[in-house]
Amino acid sequence: MENKALHRDDVDWDEVRRTAFTEAESAQRPGDTYRTIEVALSSLGDGHSAFYDPKRSKELHGDEQIRNPVEGRALSGRMGYLSLPGVQGSEKVFQQYVREGRDAVAKADRPNACGWVIDLRRNRGGNMWPMLAVVGPILGDGDVGSFVDADGKKTVWSIEKGSPRLDGDSTGWGTSPPVGGGSAPVAVLTSRSTASSGEAVTVAFRGRPDTRSFGEDTTGVPTGNVGHRLSDGAILNLTEVMDADRTGRAYDSAIPPDQPVVDNLGRGGSRDPVLDAATEWLSGQPGCA
Repeated sequence: MENKALHRDDVDWDEVRRTAFTEAESAQRPGDTYRTIEVALSSLGDGHSAFYDPKRSKELHGDEQIRNPVEGRALSGRMGYLSLPGVQGSEKVFQQYVREGRDAVAKADRPNACGWVIDLRRNRGGNMWPMLAVVGPILGDGDVGSFVDADGKKTVWSIEKGSPRLDGDSTGWGTSPPVGGGSAPVAVLTSRSTASSGEAVTVAFRGRPDTRSFGEDTTGVPTGNVGHRLSDGAILNLTEVMDADRTGRAYDSAIPPDQPVVDNLGRGGSRDPVLDAATEWLSGQPGCA
């Protein structure tokens, strides 16, 4: 934590260490230290770091995951709609998610969408790379963002032939042809439930030409975590980087939309004013007018 945490310079490590070793002085097995580790993590104040015991860790990285489906459909006016939920689990889960997501994009692109709605309002996070593998063909090739650590060092996210890369290295997903030449106008929908990797996808669209966001502020944890596995299988999920967009702007708090719209999603409303505002804007873009 002292070496890698994003907010490490804001912490009195001597005090954290004294408190931790006092609380854990009678520990006999790894499980006896869990509470101490959680208290130490809370001293970071980043709102994102977390500790998972072995049971919870196994659940998070297993093959059985309950999540919202990736939904793709064609809207009137030749617009494509993609609802992109968060995803966490095993490699098998990620592969299934990318297949499902790319099928949803193909479904929504019939016939040749003039513009896109990317709905991230239910995206609470997880692994960002499968998400970028799904939207990569819509984002278009090139640099789309980066991680920035406490020392200001950047590692760049990019898209190449529809597939995400980190500092030029493949993140493991096959290529997918660009949709609309990778330059069609995009409306991004966010809510207070858009968190973590959902915010990373939001950031990947920030600064993109012909792109506008609608809805409400995101949760406020647009930061990247690194999982450190402990001796008994527990995981220390440590916030080590901020997300930055393609212009270099870094984010460490809630991301406001370009056009604020009160969201009825999940609140019993029969209409969807956020989607309405997004499609109204898209309908005025070249190719959709």
